[in-house]
Amino acid sequence: MMLAFGGGKSGIGEGGVKIVGLVITEWKDIPMELLLRIVSLVDDRTMIMASGVCSGWRDAICSGLTHLCLSWCKNNMNNLVLSLAPKFTKLQTLVLRQDKPQLEDNAVETIASHCHDLQDLDLSKSFKLSATDRALQAIGRNCSQLQSLNLGWCENVGDVGVRSLAYGCPDLRTLDLCGCVCITDDSVIALANSCPHLGSLCLYYCRNITDRAMYSLVENRMKNKAAMWKSMEGRYGEEGLKSLNISQCTAITPPAVQALCDSFPALHTCSGRHSLVMSGCLNLTSVHCACVVQAHRTASYIPYPAH
Repeated sequence: MMLAFGGGKSGIGEGGVKIVGLVITEWKDIPMELLLRIVSLVDDRTMIMASGVCSGWRDAICSGLTHLCLSWCKNNMNNLVLSLAPKFTKLQTLVLRQDKPQLEDNAVETIASHCHDLQDLDLSKSFKLSATDRALQAIGRNCSQLQSLNLGWCENVGDVGVRSLAYGCPDLRTLDLCGCVCITDDSVIALANSCPHLGSLCLYYCRNITDRAMYSLVENRMKNKAAMWKSMEGRYGEEGLKSLNISQCTAITPPAVQALCDSFPALHTCSGRHSLVMSGCLNLTSVHCACVVQAHRTASYIPYPAH
């Protein structure tokens, strides 16, 4: 089998391809840099197949692969993860979104045990994760670099798991807990206490969330204010929540959300921005961000004629 590459000095020789003095006679002879460049152009399914061509390809791909999506796998995703995670130990981004329940605790525990460089993990719709929170505890113990985690509609996730994440992943910046109906204020309090860089939090349909969670976010914002000013040389406004979804969290009252809105200037209720989402919370219609208040003041201002 021969490979042909463009180039003025390339020549096809017997049994291979000559590239500026280099002859590639077999697939295994392809340099690692070139191989990684080639596999970066194909989809993840093809890349996984390529890793089985020979030991050289396997080692090169496994050591160089940092992003992987297995959402195309409609059956046996759990077994696929169990076989791949011990090999692809350099992963930084892993997407395991599912259309139907497949992923179980043992697969997530295997990921946590081998992929310590993970920064972005999508486990949304992992309905089979158990109520014991074994999977999230494993992530908290092993994936300290994690910055983004999607647990949307993982219905069995509870406070024990979220607390483990908060304590073990202090650099967490984006967390989606949409539809995690078992979590309570304790989860949000742990996040507020341990994740100072958290910028996006989705609590959609988490109906056990109350004012206590909102005030914990406010209190920790104020507590960290002086330290942030000092460490960031005045760039305090760049830290803190920039996106919060509390839709269908009907137990939260206007004073708590208004206090939150006042403490995090990047949270907006104004038209076109809506980084504070409160759909389905009819009792929160009185909450407004600083932009709305300022616009109202400007509209209400009536200049007196000069004398």
